[in-house]
Amino acid sequence: MTHQVAASTQNQALSALVFLYKEVLHQDFGWLDDVVRAKKPTKLPVVLTRDEVKRVLQHLSGTSWLMASLLYRAGLRLMECLQLRIKDIDFATHQLTVREGKGAHDRVTMLPDSVHDRLAQHLLEVKQLHTCDLEVGFGSVYLPYALERKYPEAAHDWIWQYAFPAARRSIDPRSGIERRHHVTPLVLQRAVKAAVRQAEIAKPASCHSLCHSFATHMLEQGADIRTVQELLGHKDLNTTMLYTHVLQRGARGARSPLDGL
Repeated sequence: MTHQVAASTQNQALSALVFLYKEVLHQDFGWLDDVVRAKKPTKLPVVLTRDEVKRVLQHLSGTSWLMASLLYRAGLRLMECLQLRIKDIDFATHQLTVREGKGAHDRVTMLPDSVHDRLAQHLLEVKQLHTCDLEVGFGSVYLPYALERKYPEAAHDWIWQYAFPAARRSIDPRSGIERRHHVTPLVLQRAVKAAVRQAEIAKPASCHSLCHSFATHMLEQGADIRTVQELLGHKDLNTTMLYTHVLQRGARGARSPLDGL
C-alpha cells in the first residue's frame, strides 16, 4: 500500500538527508543536488459569486462591514486593511496606498465610491477617539523602522494613526509603551465567518475569499489581467492567472462591478 506524503514533508526529509551527508558524515553525494524538490499542489481560491458577497455583507454591520467591503471592493488582504493608516487614504484621488503589501512592496489601489461616505464618517469617530487619548496623555502609535527615533513627535500625529484602531489601548511589547494598536485580525475573521454561516453559503469562505472574489469579478467584467495584477500587487502574472480558472462566465465589456452592491 502506498501513502501520499505532503510536499513540505518530502522537502523536509530531503533537507535532512543533505544535512546528514554534508554536515555529519562529511560526504558529498552529487546526486542529491539533482533531486527535484516536491512542489506544493496548486489550490484554486475560494471565490464567492456577486450574490453571495452581497448576502455576506448584508450580515455585517459597522466597522466589520466597512473592513469587509474594502477587502472586496478594493482588493485588500486582511492585514493590508487592518494596517491602513490615515495618511494612506486619499479621498480626493479615490486611492488607497498599501504599505509593504504583497512581496513587501507598496502599491496603490482604488478607494471605491460605495464606501467613501461611510469611511469618512468612520474616520471622524476615530479622530475623536484619538483626541481623547491625547487629552489623557496617550495617543501614540507604533511607527515602522527607525521613524520614531527620527521623528519623536510623529507617533502622536493624526496622519500616522491606524484607520481601524483597537477598542482598547494595550502595552506595546517592543517598547513597553501603552498605545492603541490596530484591531486584531480575529475581529474581522470571526465576523466574516459568522456572516457566511448566517447567509447559508456552502463554501469554506473567509476574509481571503473577499479579496479573491474582487480579482475574479474584475476579470469577469473584462478588466485587463495586468491591471488586476497591479491592484493585487502580484509580482508574477501567473499568480493572477490563477483567477482565470475560477471565472463564472466569459468576460464582458470592461466596467467596475464593485460599486453596485
